[in-house]
Amino acid sequence: MINLKRLNGDPFILNAVLIEQVQSLPDTTISLTNGKIIVVKDEASEVTRMITDYYQLIGLQQVHRKAGEENE
Repeated sequence: MINLKRLNGDPFILNAVLIEQVQSLPDTTISLTNGKIIVVKDEASEVTRMITDYYQLIGLQQVHRKAGEENE
């Protein structure tokens, strides 16, 4: 889970596993796997860092890395 802020400044928590895409349009826009789109105040680079940190915390990054090695 990552902590983000809506454009109005209200904080909320998002399950980072549901994130499909992060864009700067110029506001940071997050597309989810369920088709929903969320616009946040946080910079895209900060959102990406939070996602990476969360993946490391739950061990998901290691799963992706090992799967990539097996496919080579």
